[in-house]
Amino acid sequence: MKVPRLHSWDVTPKEAVALQRQLAGRIDRTRPLDKYDLIAGCDVSCERFGKVIVAGVVIWRATDSAIVERRSAVMDMEFPYVPGLLTFREAPAIMAAFRKIKTVPDVVLVDGQGVAHPRRIGFAAHVGLCLGLPTVGCAKTRLCGTFEPPGPEAGATSPLIDHGETVGAVVRTKPRANPLFVSIGNMIDTAGAVKAVLSAVRGYRLPEPTRLAHDYVNDERRKRLR
Repeated sequence: MKVPRLHSWDVTPKEAVALQRQLAGRIDRTRPLDKYDLIAGCDVSCERFGKVIVAGVVIWRATDSAIVERRSAVMDMEFPYVPGLLTFREAPAIMAAFRKIKTVPDVVLVDGQGVAHPRRIGFAAHVGLCLGLPTVGCAKTRLCGTFEPPGPEAGATSPLIDHGETVGAVVRTKPRANPLFVSIGNMIDTAGAVKAVLSAVRGYRLPEPTRLAHDYVNDERRKRLR
């Protein structure tokens, strides 16, 4: 897959914040989601105090729940751990894995925040800008905003609001399980983001593509250690 070079990753934390503010206005939050059969899930894995990161991408097909393709990449993390700047630490490896992918997905699910971020450009939104594909942030925890808990049934949602702005949806994917925090990454609207996530749920709390990507990168990391 062709992944254009949006910018250099060799920046300081101060430069990274300025870059986020510059790029946030380029995110497309209004495009309806037309296709969502080929869904990519991506994730990373690393040792707790290690420098090496393993990134993986899984292309999953909703119509028959088949894995179409999966690829991984291994890199050294150069950027320090700074809350709110996770992209600069992990995205270079994600981009390297996507460059190995031959199947272009209809939509990408990222285990991280989209616009539900203090500067409105979390990991998923930044990845979406880099890929130029419809992208959804599907996080397990909340980074910003307030919400009322959605109903207990699968498919229930409630808005995630930050400083008076709706930045995402809180989505119950499994009855009575903790909800996920879904937000626009790029080239999608909130309704499409929720639709993409729910279309990929197969009995687990996490959508199947991100669940498979999580297992894949952890397996690849363990193989590397062996």
